[in-house]
Amino acid sequence: MLDAVEQVLSDEGKPLHISLIAERIAKQHLWQGSGKTPEATIHAQIAVDIKSRRADSRFQRTAKSTFALRQWGFREFTRHLVPGKLIDMPLDDGVPPSLTVSFTEAAEIVLKYCAHEQPMHYAAITQEALKMGLLSTQGQTPEATMYAQILTEISRLDRRGEEPRFVKHGKGLVGLAVWLGTGLQAQIKEYNTTAAKKLHAAILELPPDKFEDQIGALLVKLGFEDVSVTARSNDGGVDVRGLLVIGDAVQIRMAVQVKRWKANVQAPTVQQLRGALGNHEHGLIITRSGFSPGAMQEARRPNAVPIGLMDGKKLVGLFMEHEIGVVRTPYSLYDLIGLS
Repeated sequence: MLDAVEQVLSDEGKPLHISLIAERIAKQHLWQGSGKTPEATIHAQIAVDIKSRRADSRFQRTAKSTFALRQWGFREFTRHLVPGKLIDMPLDDGVPPSLTVSFTEAAEIVLKYCAHEQPMHYAAITQEALKMGLLSTQGQTPEATMYAQILTEISRLDRRGEEPRFVKHGKGLVGLAVWLGTGLQAQIKEYNTTAAKKLHAAILELPPDKFEDQIGALLVKLGFEDVSVTARSNDGGVDVRGLLVIGDAVQIRMAVQVKRWKANVQAPTVQQLRGALGNHEHGLIITRSGFSPGAMQEARRPNAVPIGLMDGKKLVGLFMEHEIGVVRTPYSLYDLIGLS
């Protein structure tokens, strides 16, 4: 079960609240508990591992009920008694964290446990998240930040043809998509899920040269310039090189290795790409399958050039977002919000 926790955290690349860890594990079918409280079981197992193994544990508590991989180097948190309550603080300087979970993750937790399946105003979600200790922000307008991040996520996932976690109900009200269950939203989700599966199947059938060409096209959509395919039908070494330009200000030279394997990519492949990098190059491995826990750990090994990992699920999502192999058909839908 702890391997499942490690995989979820590695995929997310950031600390997660235990409720989200348990949800991701269940959604990806990584572990099936026999009890009625899998979240509590997972939480207890992580806590026992940290307590018994200490610095040798794979995991680290970064805030209340929030965990990260120790290799990421976050500060350790513990509980301290202050007048009237217990709070989580870092051991080294006693300053509360600036952010325990992301705004969208905090919104999901609040809606799941406090909203009783009824939409909440984004300001109320923010205040509840602050009271629960999910957020600690120095910004003057956390409500505006909350709403902006929710709307941004909805827009991004909609472009990918994926069902967003949140649904905008008008007048600042937000709910969870899982509450809808049936109806048009559910039909759209089912249709797009089927399209994503068909796209993944088509990707699996692409010959090596065509697959690498499509990856080159995707990299251009993502902001790469001077993209060149350097290998044909050769899974060794660097397949694509390019210059990633961010906001016309940041330029990063990237060496990309493309894997058409059906089996998960292992740690030696990550090491191989790192060894093939030129001066000032960063690495990226793209596969139509997945990555082993060892590969994910090796990609983020301390004191080594980090290697980006893009698995089949992320690849399909990006293909759909940038309309490679698919076309997005928009429709105008109208929801009644009242005349008052």
